[in-house]
This record gives sequence, structure tokens and C-alpha cells, in this order.
Amino acid sequence: MQSNTAEEKQAESNSNSTPDLASDKPVGADLEVNRYHTGFLGRVTALLSRYGIETHGIAPVPAEERLETRWYQMFFVWFSANMNILTFSTGTVGPAFFALGVRDSITIIVIIDLVFCLLPAFFAVFGPKLGTRAMVQARFSWGYFGAIIPTVLNVFSMQGFLILNCIVGGQTLASLSSHLDDTLGIVIISIISLAVTFCGYRIIHWYESIAWIPNVIAFITMLAVGYPQLRENQSAPVSPATPAEVISFASILASSILSWCPMTPDYGVYHSPAASSTRIFIYTYLAFFTASVTAHTLGAAFAATAPNVPAWNAGFDNSSSVGGLLYSVLLPAGAFGKLLTALVALSIPSACAPTMYTFSTSFMAVATWFAAVPRWVYILISEGILIPVAIIGAKKFYTTFVDILDIIGYWSSVFSAIILTEHVLFRKASFSEDQYPIATWNSYILLPNGIPAVVAFVCACGALVPFMSQAWYVGPVAKQGSGDVGVYVGFVVGAITYALARGLEKMWYRKEGSVVASDVSKV
Repeated sequence: MQSNTAEEKQAESNSNSTPDLASDKPVGADLEVNRYHTGFLGRVTALLSRYGIETHGIAPVPAEERLETRWYQMFFVWFSANMNILTFSTGTVGPAFFALGVRDSITIIVIIDLVFCLLPAFFAVFGPKLGTRAMVQARFSWGYFGAIIPTVLNVFSMQGFLILNCIVGGQTLASLSSHLDDTLGIVIISIISLAVTFCGYRIIHWYESIAWIPNVIAFITMLAVGYPQLRENQSAPVSPATPAEVISFASILASSILSWCPMTPDYGVYHSPAASSTRIFIYTYLAFFTASVTAHTLGAAFAATAPNVPAWNAGFDNSSSVGGLLYSVLLPAGAFGKLLTALVALSIPSACAPTMYTFSTSFMAVATWFAAVPRWVYILISEGILIPVAIIGAKKFYTTFVDILDIIGYWSSVFSAIILTEHVLFRKASFSEDQYPIATWNSYILLPNGIPAVVAFVCACGALVPFMSQAWYVGPVAKQGSGDVGVYVGFVVGAITYALARGLEKMWYRKEGSVVASDVSKV
């Protein structure tokens, strides 16, 4: 890997022999434009483009094409994605899975949401400023080949989230009638998600600007009809929370938020870089925090109260059906309650659409020949995997839910630490061309070699293993009662290790450069 200075010099020395660098287009842009000209995929893609379907792949969007100035979209895309029943489900984990009381759960929720929502908001700034997808931007710290690691992990993570979303949506629809079941609900939700995502970036933003409305109305109605029970049972006795339960629930919340970091840049790549970084950050942070803390808190409150309200407990189905809990709370509202339940379920694609979209762009970023396949093909692949796996996973919702969130949280925390450290310490917290030579995005020669990132990732993942606490594995430290602190250990170790490895590498190249200069002067 070269230092920033070495990268710039090498780019200059190769400009004459690399035609793409001599033009105004980023390296790989011609491939992006011409790859669909022949064959069946080319004809289909051309047809879709005529109907307004997004056909741009993962090549960075040039500044002159980043013209979108509706900044409110940067708020609503993340407000809608989090103001839904899946985020509500995350809040229920405290009482339902860790037996925490409502007060303990809400205290943990507020603290974790305040702190960890800062990270996806920070990552969202990369999209408008650089015009790059998250997994393409990662190459400027991980290198071309090193970035394959987080890219592949992101592909699996996005599919995991899709599965969770569709399970919750399917359960919610199934709660409306004994003639419906999870399977039919999952199929319906997945098809709606496919339709929205297939259209691409602009339709997703339009959809997210309205998808939050039924969920907000439903949550307000739940509070209105359920407040007497919530108030009556708020002082119900619960066993004292153990440190392990508190920390593990906090880790679940942190994981659910950190998992957005490898995707938030994707939803600003067509927005103008003219807005200040602070403005983009604030819009995104407010969206994440207000939606997350609201849905998490409501989930914890209703799940903690459910065991003391027979109708809610029956709907919750022994803490296995979040959709059933929501429906049972809204049941006193009659037909309006049923309508709201259906709308909440049908708005689940507000979380599915961004996830499925990033699945496709991440798949394209794995390697050059993956990028030669149109985005819409990967959407269809995702749909084909989603339906059968979600149907199977619905049988053990909470086990599936906790396992997927934790695994995503482990690697996302290390990934976030590496990107954050690179940007702040080694790119001077600047988005200038000097710091991010975007034209080199697809050149493994001109990009960093990624060794420090890979070393930091391996060290961090090794360090967090003893702190893991999963149904399938409990590390030796976690066995002592610490709870699952793997997410935090991974972030800290990843940041420190990367800073040291990257710093040593820069020192090495500076030393190597001075030796070469000395030899040249002797000649």
C-alpha cells in the first residue's frame, strides 16, 4: 500500500499509459457505459432504461451528474427505514429475550441510540461528497483486493436483514386472519420490496418519503389504546438486571445501528456535493435517532407489558410473533386497527428496499466481472434466495434475529473503525481530490494494497472472539458474566491496530522514497 503522496505520484507516472486516467471519466467508466451493448442482458437493460429504471452500476457518479438538491430525502430515507416494525422488534429483545424490565430497557435504548447513531450519519456524508458506493469507497483503505472481504460480508449481511424484515412483515400480515400464514405474508412483502428496489435510486427515495406515514399513525394509535395497560403495569416487579443482560442487549442495539454503516453512502451518490458535510450529517443523525429511539422504546414497553395483559400475550405467542403483538394492541381500534396493521406490514419494504439495493451494488463490487452484470439481475437473485430462507427462518424468529444481528454487528464495527480511522487520521478528514483520487477507484495498482486493513480486521476479529456470547458459542470472557462485548472490542481493537499498521506503512514508504531519491542523486 502506498501513502497518499505515493499514490498521487504513481497516478501521475502512469497517466500516459492508462487511457482512462487521461480522460475526465473515472477508471472503469467506459466499461460501465459499454458493458450492456450486446446480448440478451444488453437488450433488456436498454429496454428498462427507456422506462426510467436505473441502470448505472458502481462506477463513481461524476460531480456534474450529482445534481439532486432535495436534502429532505437524506432525512426521510433513513427515518422511514427505521420507523417500522423491525426496529420495534429490536426494542422487544430486551424484555422478551433478556428478561429486562421496561425502565432498564428504555435507559439502555436512549444511551445506545444517542451514541451509535453518530456512526451511520458520519458514513452518509461520503455519498454526496465522493459519489461512490460504500463498498467502492472502502477500497481507499482496504485496497482493491482487501475490499473483497467487507464486500462479500456485506452481501450476506444485507440478505440477512432482508430475511428478518420479511419474517416480521409476514408475521404481521398473518396476525390479521386465521386464513393467512407467515408464508403468504413473506411472499407478499418480498414482491413489494422487489418492485420498489428494481426501479432504483430515485424511486426508492420517493417511496421512503411517504412510507413512514402509516407507521407513525400506527405507533400513535398503539400508545392511545394501550396506555392504560402500560401505565398499570409499569411498576410490575421484575428480577434485577444482571450486567451480562444489560451489556448483551446494548450490543444488540449497537449492532442494529452499526449495520447501516456499510450502506448509508449508497443513498447520496446522486445528491449534490454542494451541501456542507455538517448539514448532511445532521439530517441523517436526526433521522436515525428520532426513528430508532421511538421504535425501540415502544417495542420495549409493549413487550415488557405483554406478559401481564392476556390478550397481548396471546398475540405475542410466547414472545415469538412481534406482528401478533402489534395486532393485539391495535385490536380495540376495530377495523381501523386492522387497517393499520395491514399498512404497517405493507410498509416493511421501507427497510427492505435500501437493503436489497445495497445487496445488488455490493455484489457488483466484489470483482470486475461481477460489475459487468446489470444491477437488476442481482435484485432477482436476492428475491430468489429471500423467500425460501425467510419461510424457514420464521419458525425460530428470535434465535434467527439475535444471531443475524450480532454477526453483522461484529464485522460492521471493525469495518466502521477502519474507515473512520483512515478518513480522520490519514485522509485529513477531507473529501478533496488530493485525499481521494476517485479516478483510481478500479485500479488495483493505484489503490492502496490494503494490508493494514486486512491485518487490523484479522486482529480485531480474533480479539473479539473471547468476548462473544451466542447461542452457538460463548467465549471464555463472556462465560465470566461480562455479556456480549464483542462489538465494542472489535471497534476499539480495529481502530488501534489499523492506526498503527497504516502509520508504520506510511513511515516505510517515506523511508523507501528517501533512499531511492538518495540513490538517484548519487547517479
